[in-house]
Amino acid sequence: MSETTPRLTLPLLQEGQAQKEALHNEALLLLDGLVGGMVEAVGQTVPPTAPEQGQSWIVGAMPTGDWSGHADEIALWTAGGWRFLRPREGVALRLRTNGLRIERGATGWGSGALAASALTIGGVQLVGPRLSGIANPGGGATIDTEARAALAAVLVTLRTHGLISS
Repeated sequence: MSETTPRLTLPLLQEGQAQKEALHNEALLLLDGLVGGMVEAVGQTVPPTAPEQGQSWIVGAMPTGDWSGHADEIALWTAGGWRFLRPREGVALRLRTNGLRIERGATGWGSGALAASALTIGGVQLVGPRLSGIANPGGGATIDTEARAALAAVLVTLRTHGLISS
């Protein structure tokens, strides 16, 4: 039997284990810091001097002090000191400074980007997949330069926002 869970590497109780409550409490502390978690900062390498219980950080690439050896892990401060979680792809947290969602991808942490097939609010699709490009207006027997300029501005805006391709 494994000693940890496969996704979050939380400690599992073992048959015949003494003081099971200590291991169970450890797993609860780690879950508390991860599920619906909020981090103070991403990429910090120096542990804070006066963290509050329950606060967490995403450790940077070259950590020092108590965080040494825990690069790219989630550092959670508890009454018993630092606890570390090695995030797996798909773990999502919020960044306290701006409220943005940060997610662990295959190559590292990403911030503020949402992956979706559509944006729907109140049952109404507002944004869907990007459509093919639309050419600027041209040709025709009667040319209205003001209308063409307005249409061109709309097309530039749609391209800038990524709603249509160039």
